[in-house]
Amino acid sequence: MYFMGIDVGSVSTDVVLTDENFNVIESLYLRTHGKPINVIQDAFKILRQKYSDNEIKGVGTTGSGRLIASYIVGADAVKNEITSHAVAALETDKEVKTIIEIGGQDSKIILLKNGIVTDFAMNTVCAAGTGSFLDRQAERLDISIKDFGEYALESKNPVRIAGRCAVFAESDMIHKQQLGYSQEDIIKGLCNALVRNYLNNVAKGKEIKAKIFFQGGVAANKGIKASFEEALGLELFVPKYHGMMGAIGAAIIAKETVVSSGYTKFKGFNTASENFVSKSFECSGCPNCCEIVKINSNTKIIGHFGDRCGKWSNISA
Repeated sequence: MYFMGIDVGSVSTDVVLTDENFNVIESLYLRTHGKPINVIQDAFKILRQKYSDNEIKGVGTTGSGRLIASYIVGADAVKNEITSHAVAALETDKEVKTIIEIGGQDSKIILLKNGIVTDFAMNTVCAAGTGSFLDRQAERLDISIKDFGEYALESKNPVRIAGRCAVFAESDMIHKQQLGYSQEDIIKGLCNALVRNYLNNVAKGKEIKAKIFFQGGVAANKGIKASFEEALGLELFVPKYHGMMGAIGAAIIAKETVVSSGYTKFKGFNTASENFVSKSFECSGCPNCCEIVKINSNTKIIGHFGDRCGKWSNISA
């Protein structure tokens, strides 16, 4: 008896299978590459070699691509990233009060009290400090992203980098390289700058309390973690499956939904072989003129999304 969670993000798609006690049995990390349908099918091709349809008792989707994923796989629960990350963190530790989450293209802060989300915020216009930005800087410095944080920990005299904007941060790093600063000091300066940017923008006006969980792919970066701890004067805890917490939360919510409904909508792993096509059109039903996305599977319409009023998304496939 397994429960599946799928977190479709702009950079990566994470898929987990948990048992009924929410222990992670299987986890897949795949690059989305702008093709959420294809990457979900790739994941299913891997999973169907090891698991049968009747072993999957519930499916939940989350992330920016949660709607399209839900139509493709037959999701029992569709939840936003805030809820999914909070549910997974609380399942790990009921004492968590703050969640710092930094993924491939976005970052967020979630505040909890007595196991309930009381406030949250996400980055709006700048990707400085996210995983894709750090990947780019590591590549430019010819350093493996896995070693990026280790370099920061070796710094003796970190330089100050302008971190409010991704473009300015990169330009400032190049300038500091030209001045002859060591890679260790530049990388540590970048980590400090990105933490300042997060605290002054995403977490502005938020009261950060312990216990703090650091989630998302960037939580693996020891340099960023150390800079957060220095800036806050508090310890950050990195969960074992920090990069999969959204998917784990979706799996937990899926179980709760299935227990309530008594059945699952999961369509099975043969979804991997179906031909899905997305098309869009403009709804002329009101002045909003919403762009509606229509998902077809082998010429059959399986769902719509993109409307504000529910006229199209509420149509049963």
